[in-house]
Amino acid sequence: MKSFTARLLFAVACVFAVSAAEQQTGAPPSNPPLASAASDYVLGPGDRISIIVTDLPDDFADKTFRVDNSGYVTIPYAGRIHAAGMTTERVAHEIDAAISRIIKQPDVTVGIAEFHSQPVSVLGEVNTAGEYQVQGQKKLLEAISLAGGFTDSVGNTVTITRQMQWGRIPLPNAHEDPTGQFSIASVSVKKILHSTDPQENIQVMPGDVIAVSKAEIVYAVGSVTKPGGFPMGQDETLSALQVVSLAQGLTPTAASQSAKIIRLNPQTKTRTELAVNLKQLLEGKVSDVPLQPGDILFVPNSKAKTAAFKSLQSIVNAVSGMAIYGRY
Repeated sequence: MKSFTARLLFAVACVFAVSAAEQQTGAPPSNPPLASAASDYVLGPGDRISIIVTDLPDDFADKTFRVDNSGYVTIPYAGRIHAAGMTTERVAHEIDAAISRIIKQPDVTVGIAEFHSQPVSVLGEVNTAGEYQVQGQKKLLEAISLAGGFTDSVGNTVTITRQMQWGRIPLPNAHEDPTGQFSIASVSVKKILHSTDPQENIQVMPGDVIAVSKAEIVYAVGSVTKPGGFPMGQDETLSALQVVSLAQGLTPTAASQSAKIIRLNPQTKTRTELAVNLKQLLEGKVSDVPLQPGDILFVPNSKAKTAAFKSLQSIVNAVSGMAIYGRY
């Protein structure tokens, strides 16, 4: 878990913005504003803007300009204009004021030629992992859609890592990393996909790293119709009967009353056997048993002990080459 968090933190790109209120001092803000709508994109270092000014001489040739690392853009006749933390409309107003010293009532239009300052990284089980520009307000599911949506191997968790300059992530399980520089929280894939809790589909912020987990696997081996691995997917767990169903049921010679769950203890790295009476489960006489990620449900044959399954280790070895089936 620690190494996974470290990789997320390493992937976070620093995003710098300067508020318009501090244009005169040039000092960085403590909490830069975010665009209130897609049309109100807040400029930042690296963005390239296009500028059209009527009634200027022909030597106004270069019509696109890059916002430098200090948050400024240098424009002919207007000079050095502060742009980071401002909308294009606000920058146009500043250029208008500067050029008004040369011509009366200039007509200034500012657009965005290239977005580079508000990246969001989407990693893990998405079809096109990479870095994408926010370009205004976007919800978590929209950001994942930019990356092509979830793969068939999607798990049940989306983890968000956010720079603390944007504040704590507005989710109940949000917490800070040991350095205090990032807020980390997770949401359920199922909840955001089915909108069962719209509040979990939070707004993303520049610099967010969104990591989509891979589905955990449980296995069914022995006297089942379709032995193999089965992804938990968006489910928090699978039960013994659900896995039997995914394995298309038991074979006619299955010793259903003698099944066992083989479980790995992550602390000791040893495996234990838990008896499970599938016959009673199927008859509804006992409660179903939840399986954990990596569990192996072994159903022996009632006619004879197959040589391939004489020991616990042989059962564990059997799953290594098994097929992993999709569920979607």
